[in-house]
Amino acid sequence: MKLDSLKIGYATAIAFASVWLICSVLVWTMPSMMLGMSGHMVHADLSGMGWQMSPIGFLVGLLSWSIVAGGIASLIALVYNKLVQK
Repeated sequence: MKLDSLKIGYATAIAFASVWLICSVLVWTMPSMMLGMSGHMVHADLSGMGWQMSPIGFLVGLLSWSIVAGGIASLIALVYNKLVQK
């Protein structure tokens, strides 16, 4: 089965954009809880830190994560298609 690398890339970019949006809303509405959760996820004490979220930072992160994730997913689909052909 051959994968459409562009569609995989677009789907991944949309999924990452959706998760970025949800995460940003959670950080905006519950910053202390999200900082604690992030610290637990990376096994670190982040209590001395704080969130710095500006509208520009939100957009840069949204676009960066979406483009990079979509590109990587497209590359994975291309490599998969090459491996299946052999």
